[in-house]
Amino acid sequence: MIPFVKWLPAALFAVGSVLVHGLGPQETMGLRQELATAVPASFPGYANGVDVEVSEAEANVAGFSNYVMRTYDKPDGDALSVYVAYYASQTQGQTIHSPKNCLPGSGWEPVESRVANVSGEGGVTHEVNRYILQREDQRALVLYWYQGRGRVAHNEYRVKWDLLRDAALRRRSDEALVRIVVPVTSTEEAAFERASAAAAQVIPAVDRALPE
Repeated sequence: MIPFVKWLPAALFAVGSVLVHGLGPQETMGLRQELATAVPASFPGYANGVDVEVSEAEANVAGFSNYVMRTYDKPDGDALSVYVAYYASQTQGQTIHSPKNCLPGSGWEPVESRVANVSGEGGVTHEVNRYILQREDQRALVLYWYQGRGRVAHNEYRVKWDLLRDAALRRRSDEALVRIVVPVTSTEEAAFERASAAAAQVIPAVDRALPE
């Protein structure tokens, strides 16, 4: 049993390569609404968001079809950032990059990770990834999840399995990566409250933009 578990991730990704790339082209699914329009222009207590442009080089590496990166400031100097990257189809060289690999950088190091619950429309609860990053005496809280094809998911392996199944059976691999970052200026729980309140608005907004 242990050897099987050890090799499960590698086996899953190998099967994924066959299913996604070996069973014919995936249907390219266009958005119902541009992400820059769908994502809220502001959040309660924050000034209107300012869009941040991703460089051409970074966009080429990410491989997304559409994106929005927006920062929101508060009068007290606090801030919030929202990043949504949409992939109309995921093929070789154009797949979602896990934030587990992309978040650390520029001196930031992960110090804690776990699953957290955030609310959506109608009282529905979603599980998302919650990270604490630290650089010297600065800390930031990150929430991220994968959204698309009727799901909001956090588990990397479950997301990959759903992608493989839908690619094989439905010829669809469209999906969005959603990430919210807030600085930890007082307590982690206060930062989480701000981030989860934003997530409660972002999730349904992104859902309305995604293909049905």
